[in-house]
Amino acid sequence: MDLGNLSYAKGSRKKRKRVGRGEGSGHGGTACRGHKGQRSRSGGGVPPWFEGGQMPLQRRVPKRGFTNIFRKEYQIVNLDDLERKVTENVVTPEVLHQLRLIDKKDQPVKILGDGDITRPLEISAHAFSKSAVEKIEKAGGKVIRL
Repeated sequence: MDLGNLSYAKGSRKKRKRVGRGEGSGHGGTACRGHKGQRSRSGGGVPPWFEGGQMPLQRRVPKRGFTNIFRKEYQIVNLDDLERKVTENVVTPEVLHQLRLIDKKDQPVKILGDGDITRPLEISAHAFSKSAVEKIEKAGGKVIRL
């Protein structure tokens, strides 16, 4: 036995069904689709959400609320994160991105007041919570709104 004589085990491979290739194939004529009817036609059939004419789920369920298209999505950073990771005295969104405290450079940043800060930091961000501003200024730091 050598590589040229190898073959698959009997029954491990199945030939695919080639339909609509003549009567001799056993799958000619109607090509396994049966006679007439919606599912026998090309392009026929119903979409997965069709419920046989019953009022579909997406129309039965009541609609509530709305999406505010003017919503501003902030990336949040807490003071304890700054205390733990920041080594420099000047903190900008670029620095936060390098330290992986935020994911995207182009999305606005908001500093929240969770945790305490012990050293004076000059923090630049798009928004601050009141408690964050108080804690930063109490530690001798400076708040810069972008």
